[in-house]
Amino acid sequence: MKHSSFLPHLSSLLLCLCLAQTLQAKTFIKADDSRLAYVGRVSFARKGTAAWTYPGIQIHAQFQGTSVAMKTNPGSGYYMIEIDKHKPFKVESTKADSVVVLAQGLADGSHRLTITYAIEGLLKNPVFFGLLLDDGKTLDERPTLPERKIEFIGNSITCGYGIEGNGSETKFSYSQQNLYYTYEARAARELNAQWQVVARSGIGIYRNNNGNPQGDRGVMPDYYPYTFFSMSGERWNFSRYQPQVVCVNLGTNDTTNPRYDVKLLANAFKRFLQTLRLHYPKAKIVLLTGTMISGQRLADLQHAQEEAIAYVAQQGDKEVYRFDFTPADGSLGYGTHKHPSMRQHEQMAKELVPFLKEITGWE
Repeated sequence: MKHSSFLPHLSSLLLCLCLAQTLQAKTFIKADDSRLAYVGRVSFARKGTAAWTYPGIQIHAQFQGTSVAMKTNPGSGYYMIEIDKHKPFKVESTKADSVVVLAQGLADGSHRLTITYAIEGLLKNPVFFGLLLDDGKTLDERPTLPERKIEFIGNSITCGYGIEGNGSETKFSYSQQNLYYTYEARAARELNAQWQVVARSGIGIYRNNNGNPQGDRGVMPDYYPYTFFSMSGERWNFSRYQPQVVCVNLGTNDTTNPRYDVKLLANAFKRFLQTLRLHYPKAKIVLLTGTMISGQRLADLQHAQEEAIAYVAQQGDKEVYRFDFTPADGSLGYGTHKHPSMRQHEQMAKELVPFLKEITGWE
């Protein structure tokens, strides 16, 4: 097991990663226990388990006892852990272990736990089997989550690609990705809102990164109806999560290199806005522009979005907006492959929060 370099030192909380044998836990809580609260596109098709592929899946629990561990499929990757009000920390489920010890030495009582999947799971196929607690201990009632809900749809920026990098890396590593510190996660926490993420690196709304200028199959609208990042299989039940706000951060990959078609881009936004409105009849929809483009690319993306908004407005939909993040200029550093740094994501959240408050009336 790997250990995060920023694990806090807490005398009252011995947090560690180790082999399953070190945990004297005998109570097993299955993943489909009704006292666990999930946020994100999770499948419970296999009895007793929870599976997903999108980043940012959250598992909330209120547990009793002095220790807690989670059981996942080996090699499922990185998770961010929050216990009570202590500083969050990262853990990794490696190929060698299926049980990750999250805490030992807690005061014997009730504790709040949140597990957030920090990376994209397409190549990891994460499966959560459940929690291990002290012998004789159990879960309290299902935690209450915020009433406010936001969905974020996007590409590598929204996935937190390279956010823990320093800009000098020549090769991507999952250790550099962390959705917990992205603009959307920060903004949602600031707004006291639930946040669901549907995002994939390299994806676009009409063409993917350096894809066919006339359009690709396998863009976000093709994947969007399904629970997993797949164009077939289990369909997502949109009634499970009805957000008040939907933020769409797509277009960066569509405009890679000069060979893209602004009209096709605008038409794709029009169709996707109609799809979103079908699923979320009451939501405010916000089209975002990311920090990685400027100049003509940015102007073309803005034009395409504005054309799409005008189109749906003519049909009576007046609840679609646009918001531009400040393009990155390097002053806040870069992550891997010139992606937004952690400081850039922090700035993005500071920009987005006031806008979302303005259109929603949230305090």
